[in-house]
Amino acid sequence: MTKTMHAIEISKPGGPEVLVPVTRQVPEPKADEILIKVAFAGVNRPDALQRAGAYKAPPGASDLPGLEASGEVVAVGAAVSRYKPGDQVCALLPGGGYAEYVTTPAAHALPIPAGLDLRMAACLPETCFTVWSNVVMRGGLQAGERFLVHGGSSGIGTTAIQIATALGARVFATAGSAEKCAVCEKLGAEQAINYHEADYVEVLRAEGGANLILDMVGGSYIPRNIKALANDGRLVQIAFLESPKVELNFAQIMLRRLTITGSTLRPQSDVAKARIAEDIEARVWPMIAGGRFAPLIDSTFDLTEAAKAHALMESSKHIGKIVLRVAK
Repeated sequence: MTKTMHAIEISKPGGPEVLVPVTRQVPEPKADEILIKVAFAGVNRPDALQRAGAYKAPPGASDLPGLEASGEVVAVGAAVSRYKPGDQVCALLPGGGYAEYVTTPAAHALPIPAGLDLRMAACLPETCFTVWSNVVMRGGLQAGERFLVHGGSSGIGTTAIQIATALGARVFATAGSAEKCAVCEKLGAEQAINYHEADYVEVLRAEGGANLILDMVGGSYIPRNIKALANDGRLVQIAFLESPKVELNFAQIMLRRLTITGSTLRPQSDVAKARIAEDIEARVWPMIAGGRFAPLIDSTFDLTEAAKAHALMESSKHIGKIVLRVAK
């Protein structure tokens, strides 16, 4: 096998233009890792944050961006028994997905779901791990509950709508255009709220309040989310497109028995991520096989066009996932 590979690195903190092609050494898998020849890599908001210098890679992780990929296993570590060279997988990565080869713990890889190709499978790990761990494992979503997801047309949003719908929840979403709202409703949202035209707080309060809200906006949305929650409701925060700092009246949280929580995926332990992977394979993969959930792809770029992919993502004009084609 070749000893070098093409990759995209962050030359310095900045805009999309700082993503530049380089040649790197092919990484070697550790005892519990697999080496994947990457076919496609997903593009996610944390990649842009890392590029801007606001989201450092954890110790020991590749400094290259890219948190999810699909491809073929080409080598395995001494302690790996589940996978062998030739297997096709999609995987959550600690980093390094914008490259022809990447390593990741074998426990963070999953077989390609039935009915999906490698391009679609590359869209699954980061979003499924994030949505499942926060909406179900942390947020405790139950059938019949009212669930609100902000950014419903994003990769996270389109995933959350479909999974929550498959679980039997009543799903509401916010989005910024009639086109995006239509997509959210087609995916299963009972009502998509155009935030330029309507107040989601009023919509949810009229329904009795949200039992669970998944938010990646933060800032001014946080006190409004509190108002939109039903008594005993839960708010799960996963990102901050606005500020993470806000003033809150905690008396409302106490009187209405509200729960505010949240998480980020990348800093969690390998054991925690492996537990999430097991849950996803057992409960989400059957949804895909049954036709109840499929990733929605907006566009695909070649690896060398990573800067264009980032520019599109930061424009928020996309609907669904953005993918990089790595294998030629």
